[in-house]
Amino acid sequence: MNIVLIDCTPELNALFDAGTLTVPEGMHIHVGDPTPEQIVSLCRSAHVMLVEHTLVSPETLAACPTLKAIVFMGTGASSYLPMVWLSEHGIAVSTTPGYGSRAVAEHALALTFAAARNLGPMLKDIARGGWQPRGGLQLEGRKVAVIGFGEVGRCYAQMATALGMDVSIWNRTPVDSPYFEADLNTVLRGAEVVSLHLALNPHTTGFLDSARLRLLKPGALVINTARAALIDQAALAQALYSGQVAHAALDVFWQEPMAPNDPWRDVGNVTLTPHAAYMTQEAYLELWKRTLNAAAQYSDR
Repeated sequence: MNIVLIDCTPELNALFDAGTLTVPEGMHIHVGDPTPEQIVSLCRSAHVMLVEHTLVSPETLAACPTLKAIVFMGTGASSYLPMVWLSEHGIAVSTTPGYGSRAVAEHALALTFAAARNLGPMLKDIARGGWQPRGGLQLEGRKVAVIGFGEVGRCYAQMATALGMDVSIWNRTPVDSPYFEADLNTVLRGAEVVSLHLALNPHTTGFLDSARLRLLKPGALVINTARAALIDQAALAQALYSGQVAHAALDVFWQEPMAPNDPWRDVGNVTLTPHAAYMTQEAYLELWKRTLNAAAQYSDR
């Protein structure tokens, strides 16, 4: 069985180099972001492709004729892979959900603190040689709308509760929590923080639009570690400009990697991290275990 990981991150590769993780016999690891031409070269005779974060087109996949399956190392495979094309061509797709729930939730909480205390603008000031102390918010007692209550949302809500925040939860299906509210508008109305933990699909694209942003308390904080397209980009930009949203802390973007001239880089009241919420050693250990288990199911096909 010829298995290829096409886009190993330096952080994951460091765990291989240290012997913390092992590479099974018959697997090839490519470190870094591959070009389409490199993917074809790597996978021309591959049976299973492992994908961590790279967009792979139908044209690229069509040039890999022996491919039987793809294991996407995470969730939201449809954001990176042409799922309809793969189904039509009989190529199976597996994902590895749940491996980094705690890591992502902790990063979302870190971004909540960063937004509350205006860390992004102050770090920019310092880096540019300035000195401009900025005030912020204490989080205790603030209403936080937790949108989506899978494992990440559940972890985030637990930590927000421990901080003394007023937690209000919405999920597409009812969940067993005393903080759950079935009406989305009630959850958003008057919220001073909103943290998104939804899967991206046709029903959730543009979920946080201008109408829903207006339900928040003026000066609210928006936190997103899920998928950028959950938020209407223009609506968020306008809300930041008007002050309806005081600060946005984002780990995911509408184009990744961000272009050097991406206008979000120049927005003053934001804190940005480069899609790094899942990147802890503990999460990588669990991710690799789940990835190998997923790949193993195709070994006898």
